[in-house]
Amino acid sequence: MKKIKKEELYSIPNCMGYFRILLIPVFCFLYLRADDRGDYYLAAGVILLSYITDFLDGQVARRFNMITEFGKFLDPVADKLTHGAIALCLAFRYEAMRYLFVLMIFKEGFMAVMGLINLRHGRKLDGAKWFGKFCTGALFILLILLVIWPEMPLAWANGLIVIVIVIMALTLCLYIPEFYRMIRSWDGKQVEK
Repeated sequence: MKKIKKEELYSIPNCMGYFRILLIPVFCFLYLRADDRGDYYLAAGVILLSYITDFLDGQVARRFNMITEFGKFLDPVADKLTHGAIALCLAFRYEAMRYLFVLMIFKEGFMAVMGLINLRHGRKLDGAKWFGKFCTGALFILLILLVIWPEMPLAWANGLIVIVIVIMALTLCLYIPEFYRMIRSWDGKQVEK
């Protein structure tokens, strides 16, 4: 495995990734203490700032040739931690969100374990698949809607949560054959470390 250089750790895109992680407790504090619509808008503003930073770190990394292996690891970790924290906060308000949160943990755990197993054999997914991006987009829309519109009728909120649960479950099912193909391509030799 390639050694990470110190300057990679403090590159501008990676610093944006750290900033996104630091925004997580800020969002949680604001959302869980929210009393009125303005408080919820403020919490949603933190999410928006996080997503703008997510967009910008990728643009800066590509434009100024600052793409690093550590950045490829940090960016999705910051995304997953952000989504997980928002979903967990929403689970205190919406019971159905608890099922989505458990599915998120299961899906991301599966992806992480399969990714590590394949990486040990010198294989890795070549970026997110279209269905993974679609799932992430649907999840983002759901999370931001539920934060920005706390008085949404419960039946609507539950319906949207169920739709995203189905999308996430299908996404997991579509990733299983991807990892199966990767496992079948192993040559039986461990990649040297």
